[in-house]
Amino acid sequence: MRSLFFLFIVHLLALGSGKAIFKNSVSQRTFQEIKEEIANYEDVAKAIINLAVYGKYQNRSYERLGLLVDTVGPRLSGSKNLEKAIQIMYQNLQQDGLENVHLEQVRIPHWERGEESAVMLVPRIHKMAILGLGSSIGTPPGGITAEVLVVASFDELQRRASEARGKIIVYNQPYTGYEKTVQYRMQGAVEAAKVGAVASLIQSVASFSIYSPHTGAQKYQDGVPKIPTACITVEDAEMMSRMASRGNKIVIHLEMGAKTYPDTDSFNTVAEITGSTYPEEVVLVSGHLDSWDVGQGALDDGGGAFISWEALSLVKDLGLRPKRTLRLVLWTAEEQGGIGASQYYELHKANVSKYSLVMESDSGTFLPTGLQFTGSDKARAIMKEVMNLLQPLNVTKVFSNGEGTDINFWIQAGVPGVPVVTGIDVLSFYQ
Repeated sequence: MRSLFFLFIVHLLALGSGKAIFKNSVSQRTFQEIKEEIANYEDVAKAIINLAVYGKYQNRSYERLGLLVDTVGPRLSGSKNLEKAIQIMYQNLQQDGLENVHLEQVRIPHWERGEESAVMLVPRIHKMAILGLGSSIGTPPGGITAEVLVVASFDELQRRASEARGKIIVYNQPYTGYEKTVQYRMQGAVEAAKVGAVASLIQSVASFSIYSPHTGAQKYQDGVPKIPTACITVEDAEMMSRMASRGNKIVIHLEMGAKTYPDTDSFNTVAEITGSTYPEEVVLVSGHLDSWDVGQGALDDGGGAFISWEALSLVKDLGLRPKRTLRLVLWTAEEQGGIGASQYYELHKANVSKYSLVMESDSGTFLPTGLQFTGSDKARAIMKEVMNLLQPLNVTKVFSNGEGTDINFWIQAGVPGVPVVTGIDVLSFYQ
């Protein structure tokens, strides 16, 4: 997290160039003039780098994050832990001296996994590690005992649809990158239910495993029966695939006590540094405060939330005042599909033309190499100049396809009135 300063350097420098950069119809400046103005922020960039990476605050965000996750623990949507974390962050942001600290109420899902287990009965007794997927229904009392059908893809499932009725579908899909492979977790239950399966078990979406199942979101579909669904380990999925390839019959007993309760109240947590010249225009920096229930949520997305908070803290500590209002939002219920962000967008979309940039950190807090970016060619050229200020740290790349669950609402809206930069997602952390 020592590289957290990077997030805000891009922010601050893009902001500091003035209104003409973002308002295409009013800009009369040449690219060379803009380039020279950005270069003038070299001293500001060095000050942020020195304070965050080498100075007294080099470990501050790490220590802040550790205190929250060790004290509160997991922060599942609808849980008391999440609401406790929100109240702690509300107090922390006030104590940090940030402006306009407040909570914005939203309605979020409340799902609990309950007790869950899976045991292979045939061809041998083997207790399996599983984790139910978010919003999954539970099994009937006493569980489900059924034969297994192992498939490697949705296409194979369709080809073998006649074999699927009454079975537990086990997906042993190859890992071909998160964005593609996660579709099995998201849609596996629906596709299995369409062909008459009674449950689905999905190989955890991971490139390797130490016999550790993963959890995450999944989505049911209107008009398709809901069936219980969970992730299993890579090892167990591969083992059952080998068994099936030999012609072995596989039978599993599955029990899941998952329950969905009525939606409950929660909050997005907001803090600002008011802009000096265009206070009505907003640059939004964000991460989500909620997590799943089987870990501390330190990486997903405690790190992103605390990096975003640190961005504002560094600006305040250095006595800097951006031209536009810098707004921090710590989202709630992102893991359930960006619920808090969706309701924030509905509440604020009337002012969408006032949003100059939107940023989100939810890709992990690893060694950064650059910035993911969505915008016009002109905006990309400007951002490349901004990134040049990070040459001392070798963090200068500008990648494409900047997006994120919590900011896609703004990107898809085109951020009207801000044609140069439509949206920014934080860092591509992976080298």
